[in-house]
Amino acid sequence: MSDLLKRIEEARAAVAQRSAVKPAIGLILGSGLGDLADQVQAPVHVPYREIPHFPVSTAPGHAGRLVLGYLEGKPVVAMQGRIHFYEGYTMEQVIFPVRVMRALGIETLIVTCAAGGLNPAFSAGDLMLITDHINTMGQDPLRGPNEEQLGPRFPAIVGAYTPELRELALDTAREIGISLQQGVYTAISGPSFNTSAELRMLQRLGGDAVGMSTVPEVIAARHMGLKVLGIACITDMALPDAPVVLTHEEVLETAERTKPVFQKLVRGVLRRI
Repeated sequence: MSDLLKRIEEARAAVAQRSAVKPAIGLILGSGLGDLADQVQAPVHVPYREIPHFPVSTAPGHAGRLVLGYLEGKPVVAMQGRIHFYEGYTMEQVIFPVRVMRALGIETLIVTCAAGGLNPAFSAGDLMLITDHINTMGQDPLRGPNEEQLGPRFPAIVGAYTPELRELALDTAREIGISLQQGVYTAISGPSFNTSAELRMLQRLGGDAVGMSTVPEVIAARHMGLKVLGIACITDMALPDAPVVLTHEEVLETAERTKPVFQKLVRGVLRRI
């Protein structure tokens, strides 16, 4: 067994010792969106720092713990706070939690994030169903030796955001009366926000939203054969000519306001899976 597989197994075993839940669905809860994990029933909380080899969240708005239990009757494991490349972690460390969740048994990953809106038709507070992504982070998280037990050397990323789950999310939004945008998520490495010229470039590339996460985890999930649903909370409008200087605190404030709609949508999706 390779060193990576040993580390995954040691982390999995440590979590499994704390909870008998066999999760089928994993949730990654982004900036300001972690309160959904507080609604998990019969919860077991496992701080990241108590899991062997697990990176620890340092970003504001990220609690930094796994929550195992049941949500809408489904066995889940939720990341209450994620790991970012900009925190100084390697890409392998960024995707390590997804690999551990897969080892725990998940087959579906719901990944959420805060993002800036590049599409002028969007507004701050919108939810965007991620249909595809553009990786401008400068690295692929699968770079390095490949573990065949995890997935193939050259995984296909086309269709990474599972079409059936996207349709389910759209049906759910219609049923509960939520307006749901759709678009392409563009990932940057961060932590600095983009210049106006960079935002114009990302728009011309076809991006509808921009953020500093999500893509590494989705690539890792696709590599391991997981089904993926991605939802971005548009916390601000990242338009090239916007005069406003954004702060992370404002991102968290908008995520806080959007939280009830976001939680209603995710819980509605979970009921249907």
